[in-house]
Amino acid sequence: MDAEAAIKARRTHKQYGSTPVDGETVRELVDLARHAPNHKLTQPWRFRALGPEIRARIEELAGEKEALKLRRAPTLVLATAALSGDPHVDEEDLHATACAVYAVLLGATNRGLASYWRTPSCFTEEPVREALGLGPSERVVALIHLGPPMSEPPPKERLAVDDVLSFLP
Repeated sequence: MDAEAAIKARRTHKQYGSTPVDGETVRELVDLARHAPNHKLTQPWRFRALGPEIRARIEELAGEKEALKLRRAPTLVLATAALSGDPHVDEEDLHATACAVYAVLLGATNRGLASYWRTPSCFTEEPVREALGLGPSERVVALIHLGPPMSEPPPKERLAVDDVLSFLP
């Protein structure tokens, strides 16, 4: 699948098969993420593949409603941005990390995997951050859900190009 096809084929999945994504595939996806555009090559992205122990702890801390959502996918990868404290650089680094997450999603699509970019609010709460080992300068960007697809979500309606593009003189 070429890049254009992956971009157009990518969907948000909320139902997954039970087979976890193997560690080597997760490594390959993160390797793709490392090539995201990044001003001054600060490489702010950090990824954590969440194993069964930390998932159980997060579910306990987050409560049953959130735990049900966390259990949807067999593989969860947390993406954070390590920030410097410089407002301008931090803004760029957040955007660069978002690009890195998108690279993971596109790589997953290319491999026939289902994916979902979430930002659960419980991941901003101190007990959850502490359980994950997040430093004070790390910002949660995405909790990436990965796994085998159970179905193929239909494409969503998008604005027309003319609605989002203008040419300035």
